[in-house]
Amino acid sequence: MDSARDTHGCQNTTKYDEEQNLEDDFTSSKLGTKEYWDDAYRRELHTYRDIGDVGEIWFGEESMHRVIRCLKKENIPANAAILDIGTGNGMLLVELASCGFTNLTGIDYSAAAVELAKNVLGQECLSNVKVEACCQEGNSALFILEGEAKSRKVMDFLSSPVELRGFDVCIDKGTFDAVSLNPDSTADGKVCYLRTLQGALREGGLFIITSCNWTKEQLLHFFSQGFEFQQELPTPTFQFGGRTGHSVTALVFKRLC
Repeated sequence: MDSARDTHGCQNTTKYDEEQNLEDDFTSSKLGTKEYWDDAYRRELHTYRDIGDVGEIWFGEESMHRVIRCLKKENIPANAAILDIGTGNGMLLVELASCGFTNLTGIDYSAAAVELAKNVLGQECLSNVKVEACCQEGNSALFILEGEAKSRKVMDFLSSPVELRGFDVCIDKGTFDAVSLNPDSTADGKVCYLRTLQGALREGGLFIITSCNWTKEQLLHFFSQGFEFQQELPTPTFQFGGRTGHSVTALVFKRLC
């Protein structure tokens, strides 16, 4: 799930909102439904085929550069297994591959997003990256970018698939936000997300999350079980009523045993 041109329901937050209940959810929204993203990526796929526009980059290009700077600062090796959760048009994977990372996996439950990402990667002439797309039945779509092609798979990230195991880094730019807005299973979805993330990430691995809906304090609360907070990445700020806050929050966690 990727946006630079609009915020798709994101809400600016300040770190001074101490009265906010850490367990509070936002009102459910169509932005949390698969139908919304299927429609959005079908439109973007059509636009890409028509004029070559890759579509929206969730939180803008700087959000990708912020993640890559973090990976380099942490000395993440080029062959580290990296999972992009909700990869959208695949542009983060393009950037990672361009920076020399070779063991990349992107998942998205929209088959149109997967098709768009395949087209974008092909246009970028990443000859050292192979793309394997899943068939379209089921609830989720998976494509894998590595030096070797993989077999076809169908999986739903929230159902804790055994195929998603042993990653050194997991990256989320807006997918947890969407899960939190699902009108059918907001609470259950967050629980399933946490369980699957714990299974996917190896002990000592890094989880990098960027959110426009949740504050730092809320994210620390959500991911307190099985994760250790490492650092907050610098993000754009805004001022309102004499206070300074962040339009998005970006945190890094380490997976505990």
